[in-house]
Amino acid sequence: MAVSGVLAQSTNSGGGTDLPRIAIAGLGIESSTFSPAITQEEAFHARYGPEVFNAYPFMMAISPLRQQARWFPAIVGKSLPGGAVTREAYESLVNKTLDSLKKYGPYDGLYFDIHGAMSVKGLDDPEGDLLTRIRQVVGYKTLISTSMDLHGNVSWRLAQNSDLMTCYRMAPHEDAMQTKERAVVNLLERIKSGKGKPAYKAWIPIPILLPGEKTSTRIEPGKSLYKEVAPIADHQDGIVDAGIWIGYAWADEPRNHAVVMVTGDDKAKVTQAAEKLALDFWNVRSKFGFVAPTATLEQTLAKALTSQKHPFFISDTGDNPTAGGAGDVTWTITQLLARPEFKRPDGPSLIYASIPDPELVKKAIAAGVGGQVEGVAGARVDARFAPPVPIKGTVESIVKGDKDAEVEVVVKVGSIHVIVTQKRKPYHKENDFTRLGLNPRQSDIVVVKIGYLEPELYAMQADWIMALTPGGVDQDLFRLPYKRIKRPMFPFDADMKTPNLSAQLVPVSGTAK
Repeated sequence: MAVSGVLAQSTNSGGGTDLPRIAIAGLGIESSTFSPAITQEEAFHARYGPEVFNAYPFMMAISPLRQQARWFPAIVGKSLPGGAVTREAYESLVNKTLDSLKKYGPYDGLYFDIHGAMSVKGLDDPEGDLLTRIRQVVGYKTLISTSMDLHGNVSWRLAQNSDLMTCYRMAPHEDAMQTKERAVVNLLERIKSGKGKPAYKAWIPIPILLPGEKTSTRIEPGKSLYKEVAPIADHQDGIVDAGIWIGYAWADEPRNHAVVMVTGDDKAKVTQAAEKLALDFWNVRSKFGFVAPTATLEQTLAKALTSQKHPFFISDTGDNPTAGGAGDVTWTITQLLARPEFKRPDGPSLIYASIPDPELVKKAIAAGVGGQVEGVAGARVDARFAPPVPIKGTVESIVKGDKDAEVEVVVKVGSIHVIVTQKRKPYHKENDFTRLGLNPRQSDIVVVKIGYLEPELYAMQADWIMALTPGGVDQDLFRLPYKRIKRPMFPFDADMKTPNLSAQLVPVSGTAK
């Protein structure tokens, strides 16, 4: 893409020719292969050239890091989690990345910013494929630092083509930006010190596949397990970084399982640290439980309707758009609208977030605030569990301009405030509700398509249950038709023998296949 090349050339800072030349690239998404949804290129909201810096507060023009190198940002694209990416969208984004990188090499370093759980139609291990193709352009003299979500997957190929590896240490991911900054700092330090590529990369696959809602670092055993990482990674000479990747549970690929990686220059310390983390993870595998109480939707509603604690939050987990759900499964909202308790306008107040349907949004806009709207919503992508849901009610608000939803409307049906969006959107912050004229703190019940509650919602809830609802990211993994993950795998093979958790040393990039 010609424009990205021109823009990249204009972003160099601190014009000294002795500064290291560092490129930036990456694509990020969680893609469920159990959802019929597909993800197109526009979902990535790709940034080109100087726009890339806006994704990183630590890379603003006045930041110290920005002054330490000449930067050549290619493309960084981040999509809401969803279904598998089309091959056409993937190839288009990859080719734009490669075209940009070809223009301004050679590079001393490259910051590779990915999630690690992308699925692409007809292609295994997309991140490994992307980095292999980047290597074909930039060569093996370039030091590559990769940052990932802890719910990403680390294939051998990805590990081999990366020189430095790190991932989040918190779930929810309150340390996301800190992790990305650490990846850049480590990259600069290894280049400027002349140390270059770490001599050792210990990689240990662990046959565990669990959802993020069972491995939160808010509670044990995840809390203590992840507390082991920082002392190893940040305070030991001879070790550059360490990470525990939980992996992504809602894709059916051989690479989907947990991984421990440790990188550094001291072989003994690197291997011993990796093996300790892996064994500690394995030993607590049966202790992981959901981060909140779980129940069927019917059981959850029975408790919420009799509770004196408000707002009572319910996670509609099966169609969580930030785990890869289609976002338009109507099973839960259909059940809610059928309940007699919510039929009257003065019944228990409930906010439902959300259901996407562009046609109903159009009708609501035509009716206007205060007008009556009638139509059906949802199940245009994923109708496996319930058909489009009939909605007839009063339009309470119409808000345009959200990056994801584009247009949001609130329709009051009985005592339920149904948020209908033009495109799917996650509802993670209080402002997501208040900007629509809703006050979740004053609501009796708030139902959100989400897994574990993000920090603002968690701080707001008076009580909370995760409803085990159907969808493309069903929390009951035993209901999903896995065919390609490696077996045996915990928890599917609960009585499996202890696996080999010895460190496997990944060759330094460019030295072996």
